[in-house]
Amino acid sequence: MRLTYTEHARVIMAERAIVAAWVERVVTAPGFRTPDPNDPEVERFYGRVPERGGRVLRVAVNTRAKPWRVVTVFFDRKMRGER
Repeated sequence: MRLTYTEHARVIMAERAIVAAWVERVVTAPGFRTPDPNDPEVERFYGRVPERGGRVLRVAVNTRAKPWRVVTVFFDRKMRGER
């Protein structure tokens, strides 16, 4: 899957050592996904990253953009122990 990244997403990924392959894996095969409550163009994709101890990575993606655009990405502490 081809994704583009906002500058914000690229900066966050670099600062937090989040690898693009993890982002792509979560977007391609999410554990689950939900609509973003604040933006109808954005969906949230969630998936565990074994390389980071199974932590849940949340990837916010504008799915109306062509190609899809990653808006932000982070390890979601609220999802610890979920799903």
